[in-house]
Order: sequence, then C-alpha cells, then structure tokens
Amino acid sequence: MHARAIAATTTALLGTAALLTPTSHARTDDVSGQPEIIAHRGASAYAPENTLPAIDKAAGLGFTWVENDVQRTKDGELVVIHDDSLARTTNVEDVFPGRTPWKVRDFTAAEIARLDAGSWFGRAYAGTRVPTLKQYMRRVEHNHEKLLLEIKNPELYPGIERQTLKLLSNEGWLDHRHRGRLIVQSFSADSLRIVHDLRPGLTTGFLGKPSVGSLHRYAGFADLINPSYTSLSAGYVATVHRFDGPHGRPMGVFAWTVDDAATARTVARYGVAGLITNKPDVVRAALNGS
Repeated sequence: MHARAIAATTTALLGTAALLTPTSHARTDDVSGQPEIIAHRGASAYAPENTLPAIDKAAGLGFTWVENDVQRTKDGELVVIHDDSLARTTNVEDVFPGRTPWKVRDFTAAEIARLDAGSWFGRAYAGTRVPTLKQYMRRVEHNHEKLLLEIKNPELYPGIERQTLKLLSNEGWLDHRHRGRLIVQSFSADSLRIVHDLRPGLTTGFLGKPSVGSLHRYAGFADLINPSYTSLSAGYVATVHRFDGPHGRPMGVFAWTVDDAATARTVARYGVAGLITNKPDVVRAALNGS
C-alpha cells in the first residue's frame, strides 16, 4: 500500500493482465495496451440483461469479459439479477399480482424460475428465465468467458459474500485454471473487505469514486477502483495508479457505463484498464479506429 509516482500512460502500457491476475504474471490476449472491454450484464443492448442469452450474445460478438449482478432469494438461492425488485425485468406483476413490491428476497427460487425475464426486451426472448448463479457460471464456462461479478445489495443478504465464494469454489472458479478469469466487485467497501479477507488471492474492485485522501485505505483490499465514467478525469486515474493494491501492483480503473464511440476514446485516453459497456461492439470499433 505504498504510493508510487508513475504516470498513467506508463501504467496503461503495463497491460491489463497484471491487474487481473494477482497470482500470475501471464499476459492477456490483448498486448496493445488498450483497455479491456467488459460486456455489461452481458451484451445488454442486444439481449435481456443478466440472462444467458445476453452472455451468449457477448460471446457471439467475440467478447471475453462479461459483468453480472448477484442477489439471493427467500430460500437462499443465488440468482443473477440487477434490481432488488423483480418488477422491471420480469412479468412478476402478472404472475404474482398481490405481492408488491416484488422484492427478490421475498420470492423463492422456484417462484422466480416461473417468471419470464425476456419478453420485456423483445418477443424473440419470451420465456427467458432469471438464471441462478450456478446456471450462469456453467454457461460462462461453456462460452470460455471471464466474469466481473458484482455482489449486489449485500446489506440485504447477510453472509452473501461467503455463500458466493463457496458456490464459485464448488464450480471450480477459484482453482488455478481460472486464474485471471474472475473479478469480484461491490459498491460496499465492507462487503469487498470480507471477500478479500476470505479469499486474499482474488482480484477485487470497488464500485465508486473514493476521495483521493482515502485511496490508501482502499488499496488494502481493492485491486481496482471502478467509477462512473462521468466522474473520471485523467488526473484521478493517474492518482489511482500511484497506489499499490493488495497484490503489490498499481491499482487500476474500470469505467462504467461507456456506450458511445466518442466517450470510449476519451476515457481510454485517461489510461483506464477497462471499459464496461452495454454495446461492446461499438466500443471495440471506437478503440480500433473504425
């Protein structure tokens, strides 16, 4: 956790691999110095967010990294969904009309499995289900993808950090073969500390923009600082890079949610390690000069 006076451009040229593989020095496939492109909730501009079709779409477009959100049902099943309510992305109001406000934690896994999580996006996705985390991990594995996993609303689900890590371990995602394929992030610093304490070798990311004066504290448990791109500047990114994270390498920055070409080019110039986007193909074309 010592400050390091290195320029943002130098850090960017080190490549994203060092940030993503705390227990390995192997490089990623990308040696160009460009940021990683992370498909936000899958390729969510083109398929219903946080569903298996969304990560299949990302894979079909040629993207390795996908991002998701994990919450817990009434009977303790981990499911992949962004909102703490089922209302926006499923037909829960039709299936269970008397159970407002339709919170994820108030429904069993079997009840959630009955819901249509695709029709709201388009008729082609009618019948798509809210995946369990186990189903989701198996599809990510099948697609040879990498995962930026967000523990969502941990204050609603005591113990979700340990439970999530146990499932990831059971699915083989904490073994040496998956080194460099998993990052766990959260808006909760306390939750992220728990993850780091339980699995110190994991790469972790804090969602938000800590003050410059507090970055030294985050460097004890976060490899990445992941703010909205609207709050970023080249100076802030360079400052983050001056701190060593918990694995002895400069902290990095993933910016969200970048969906247009001009913004992608601008934020990439800041020296960020990754761009989280609903439109990964648009960002790729922008960074490649298309």
